[in-house]
Amino acid sequence: MLKGAIHIHSTYSDGEFTLAELREIFLTEGCTFICMTDHAEYFDQDKLRAYQKECQSLSDQQLHFVAGMEYTCDQRMHILGYGATTLAESKDAQTVINHIDAQGAISVIAHPRDESFDWIESFEALPQGIETWNSKYDGRYAPRPATFALLQRLRGRQPAMHAFYGQDLHWKKQFRGLFVQADCDYAEPSHILAALASGAYWGQKGELELPSSGVLPEEMLAQFSSTHERSHRLWQLLKEGKKTLDRIGIKVPESLKTQLRRIF
Repeated sequence: MLKGAIHIHSTYSDGEFTLAELREIFLTEGCTFICMTDHAEYFDQDKLRAYQKECQSLSDQQLHFVAGMEYTCDQRMHILGYGATTLAESKDAQTVINHIDAQGAISVIAHPRDESFDWIESFEALPQGIETWNSKYDGRYAPRPATFALLQRLRGRQPAMHAFYGQDLHWKKQFRGLFVQADCDYAEPSHILAALASGAYWGQKGELELPSSGVLPEEMLAQFSSTHERSHRLWQLLKEGKKTLDRIGIKVPESLKTQLRRIF
């Protein structure tokens, strides 16, 4: 088994870490691979070549980078392309899914918004996975059970779809304790991508292990629901407080924002 982190951003797009810094951070965490997903709109062809080259140059027997992209689509949908390294000419979600799959990469709808569920279920071109826990969007404490239910409904049409567990790492003080354990012997990109594509992995947060099928016991889903609701309510209160301060011209100190990123 190989430990890794997926859905990671760098200074090539809107992340605060360089690739070299990410290498040192995740080596310390015991990882042997990192699946990068920098935002596609930050790239032109020259920058894209530099990104791939640096991912390759920083990879060795200790840790491998898997270059990939996150595509912004219509209706604020984001689609991850694990292993995708070509720019898309469309913002249509289904066209982007096909574009990713045509590269031999892995298409995953990132942090799907609740109000998009019905739309996603209407797709003819389904992705290879749904990000069922995004520890930036959902929070560090628990995912949304509704996202797991969405995945199971989609698996009724496409049984090979998988649950993905991504950090969506951007900030230096952000929580980064959600990992993936891949069932493969080598950390080269082709082996990592093959394990992700086949579902030969599980998500891990501390002692908690989450299957690639996304099929969870009812008791676990109920616990996730109550935990997520509590943390989400607190986060919403803090956001409303910030809006109030913004309206009266008081700026929230950056140091406080940093602490909140650690908490949530």
